[in-house]
Amino acid sequence: MTATETVLGAPAERREGREKVTGTARYAAEYDSADRAHAWPVPATVARGRVVAVDAAAALALPGVLAVLTHENAPRLGDPDDPVLAVLQSPRVPHRGWFVALVVAETLEAARAGAGAVRVTYETEGADVTLTASHPEAYVPDSANGGFPAVTEQGDPDGAFASSAARLDVGYTVPPLHNHPMEPHAGTAHWEGDRLTVYSSSQGTSAVRAELARLFGLPEDRITVRSEHVGGGFGSKGTPRPEVVLAAMAARETGRPVTLALPRRYLPAVVGHRAPTLHRLRLGADADGRLTSLTHEVTTYTSRVKEFVEQAAVPARVMYAAPTMRTLHRVAALDVPTPSWMRAPGECPGMYALESAMDELAVEVGVDPVELRIRNEPETEPESGKPFSSRSLVECLRDGARRFGWERRDPRPRSGEEGPLLIGTGVASATYPVLVGPGVASARALPGGDFLVRVNATDIGTGARTVLAQIAADALGAPLDAVRVEIADSDIGFGSVAGGSSGTASWGSAVHEACARLSGMLAGRSEPLPEEGLVAEADTSGKADAESPYARHAFGAHFAEVAVDTVSGEVRVTRLLGVFAAGRILNARTARSQFIGGMTMGLGMALTEDSTMDPAFGDFTQSDLASYHVPAHADVVAPEAYWVEEADDHLNPMGSKGIGEIGIVGTAAAVGNAVHHATGIRFRELPLTPDRVLTGLLEHGHPAGMLGV
Repeated sequence: MTATETVLGAPAERREGREKVTGTARYAAEYDSADRAHAWPVPATVARGRVVAVDAAAALALPGVLAVLTHENAPRLGDPDDPVLAVLQSPRVPHRGWFVALVVAETLEAARAGAGAVRVTYETEGADVTLTASHPEAYVPDSANGGFPAVTEQGDPDGAFASSAARLDVGYTVPPLHNHPMEPHAGTAHWEGDRLTVYSSSQGTSAVRAELARLFGLPEDRITVRSEHVGGGFGSKGTPRPEVVLAAMAARETGRPVTLALPRRYLPAVVGHRAPTLHRLRLGADADGRLTSLTHEVTTYTSRVKEFVEQAAVPARVMYAAPTMRTLHRVAALDVPTPSWMRAPGECPGMYALESAMDELAVEVGVDPVELRIRNEPETEPESGKPFSSRSLVECLRDGARRFGWERRDPRPRSGEEGPLLIGTGVASATYPVLVGPGVASARALPGGDFLVRVNATDIGTGARTVLAQIAADALGAPLDAVRVEIADSDIGFGSVAGGSSGTASWGSAVHEACARLSGMLAGRSEPLPEEGLVAEADTSGKADAESPYARHAFGAHFAEVAVDTVSGEVRVTRLLGVFAAGRILNARTARSQFIGGMTMGLGMALTEDSTMDPAFGDFTQSDLASYHVPAHADVVAPEAYWVEEADDHLNPMGSKGIGEIGIVGTAAAVGNAVHHATGIRFRELPLTPDRVLTGLLEHGHPAGMLGV
């Protein structure tokens, strides 16, 4: 690639692609050594209580078993910042699946057999794992995730609603959802004296190092955390997880490197999940569909281990121009695993409910759903009053409608029948905030004409290495193949987490600054470079994360076409199209991959992904990919992703917005709205599985649906 082709936006191929497809890319559980041991955890089998005895004799008698750690003999840890990491520190069992022992052995097979031989006796207590909208212990928290106020109110939304020409008061339900990355959570730990080296399947090495330092009472400079390759995370690896702590504990106890890779069926209970959310939307509007009142109330749950409140009502605060508004979060602390971050937390479930309600309002007032959204476009951010740095939602809606052929749509529900199939189309908007964090980076010019850029970024499958190299090459005015990038090593210096769609903006800002400084140092230089090269460094603390006077968000629009089989109740998405406004697109190839990946995940949310909490046993009945159904290739037609050109000087040196999460936001609503258009039935609980759809068809007397009896 020549220098003229290094401009940002070029569809450069992934730098690590060959390593991945040839199997040479090493993940956290693949750092082998002659004396490496393996660990296997023992999960609690009661929903609430305490351990009163652990019998490890049978396990220790098995060949190859080295140790069995319990709360009675495990190393004592410092107070964690995250209580979820206080593993093997007390006999308390806060929920089913909480780890109560760890077996360490010569081989993975021996560790697994040892874990099966451990016998644990419990004293059980009554458990409550069922969320209801009227749960007696539900309360309004001080804040929701991200520090957002739990409650906001503008004007008199109840009075405005009562006097509105059109009124909509509806509820929606989103079940618990699970991240299930392709690579399960894993860690390999090794002690050399008082120095700890960890290979972690994590979205951020700096956060892991800080927590390990706190737990083991070490200065951070005695800990090295590396995450060279990570096989997905979707938020579940955004904070340190128990496996890395347990691996470090076991390595200290045995004096050997230890690897712990969590079995997939254990993940739902210990690495977080998207908590269920119960939504109530009350929309008031005039006869033309312009909002007069908007109320979005959310009830969710958290664990008794720590408070985690899905901020699902927050997107209503930025989307539409309503002169009166209320948003409210309520949460009940139950005996459930601790929920945590999952792709587009808050925005994903919140926009499903809001965009479904907007579709219902469009039908109520007889206004086209695209036009209804455009009519309610705000001039400034509704909650803060700040001007938008850029907001191209209308352009996304119009461009998407043009590409999708929306003008040919018959707005009447059940207007498209093809034999036993009902055909329908739907639309929904999308939004995600622009987030950015500080970090450090260095850029080194080498005597041979190449460059080395070092930044503690984590590539979780998004192509971060490639895009950061493009940012560096652009700032240096150098060919892309002259730039080498080193990432995912805590020894490089602080790097923010690969989460919140903030990674590229955060790391890229530091890389751009370091490369711009280096370029200035090289300008006009005539003498040869020293053998070690010439280096420039950057620290964006206080700049990248400075508060902005602008409301900064990405926006998008989803369009879906579905075919509903009236005999089986099956819903097939036959077309899925998204148009996004996300600032400057830095790599057309990887950006499109991110958009369609998010859209596919949203399709799964709409149609297949379902998780239920068993009220008797207190665990998720869908604990692996055999029962928790993510979309397969056969479920996904070729999704289309486009973007509108958007210049925004109020973001970062690249002018980019995050793209990792906006693809999932709104997809489920577009599919659900299309199902309503196809059937005339409004399904308000996800997912839209065949049993739910067929039941709805039968209840509404659809004649073809009777064939499904």
